[in-house]
Amino acid sequence: MSTSTAELKTLATQIRRDILRMVHAVNSGHPGGSLGCTEFFVALYGKVMEYKLPFTMAGKNEDLFFLSNGHISPVFYSTLARFGFFPVQELSTFRKLDSRLQGHPTTHEGLPGVRVASGSLGQGLSVALGAAQGKKLDEDKNLVYTLHGDGELEEGQIWEALMYGAAKKVDNIIATIDYNGRQIDGDTDDVLSLGDLHAKLEAFGWIVLEEKNGNDLEAVIAILERAKAETGKGKPVAIMLHTEMGNGVDFMMGSHKWHGKAPNDEQLANALGQLALDTPQDY
Repeated sequence: MSTSTAELKTLATQIRRDILRMVHAVNSGHPGGSLGCTEFFVALYGKVMEYKLPFTMAGKNEDLFFLSNGHISPVFYSTLARFGFFPVQELSTFRKLDSRLQGHPTTHEGLPGVRVASGSLGQGLSVALGAAQGKKLDEDKNLVYTLHGDGELEEGQIWEALMYGAAKKVDNIIATIDYNGRQIDGDTDDVLSLGDLHAKLEAFGWIVLEEKNGNDLEAVIAILERAKAETGKGKPVAIMLHTEMGNGVDFMMGSHKWHGKAPNDEQLANALGQLALDTPQDY
């Protein structure tokens, strides 16, 4: 596993290359949010989360991660492959018939690293809270992590889960919100404004941390470590992580239009040129 910051930054660029090549190959998928969350995944799997290989579904005595906004599967799959959960070459099967790498993660294919089917937005926090309570019942001291889109917070089930987590004092969970301000139909403020999300989460009884530089690897590692330090205090922990949709590719940034759109041949070449590596390890 890569451990130095320099190695992890190089890995983040490689994962971005994977994302673009995966969605381009099948002209389908969600590059925008995947590119925006790359530093989060690299920080989580490369520095912060405690996990074991080979993968086991139970995850006893290790940290668990649940991806709630499952449409950003490209970054999830690439991260899992690059950290040794399954062969990197399998990324070439993304969204193809009989592949374990479906457009939204599922469990019946048995892909290592995936513990719950996701993509039906709003459900992941409920699942993660249940897993966190299970760890408490098992006297397992490890943590549960989960990731959500800010547009996903328009789902009512999220707010039921937020109430539940605080009411039941589930203090071994860290829920991160990819706060990029955009969703498939436009800016979140235009579709359905979240208002003062920080104040709302605190009012629901959560410890809330916020990081404005969600595409700075060191900053993401630091905020996740701060969140870990806040666990065990009788309240669940949330992170508002401000990211840029399409980060790393100039023509994808600043717009919601690349939420679920694949680049064409010319655009792919342009993007990969912006994500150049001395020795790319493309699958």
